[in-house]
Amino acid sequence: MGRKSKKKKAKKISAKKEKYAKFRKEKNASIDITMPELTPEQAKQKQEAEMVISRFLRFNKNPPLKELKEKRLKRR
Repeated sequence: MGRKSKKKKAKKISAKKEKYAKFRKEKNASIDITMPELTPEQAKQKQEAEMVISRFLRFNKNPPLKELKEKRLKRR
């Protein structure tokens, strides 16, 4: 059976893609995050801040919501 042979045409690039190609940047697949070295003073400040935050999280107990209080009172 007679098949028609197709010639491959060069893919047409849109003018818009060509125009804005210069703004497209290559993106690295892996991100390298390294923390900067801290001076002794900065390390001390960081440690104090972490202590304050941990103390806050440990002792700051949010009071139960008003609706929960009402539900508990109704159960009794």
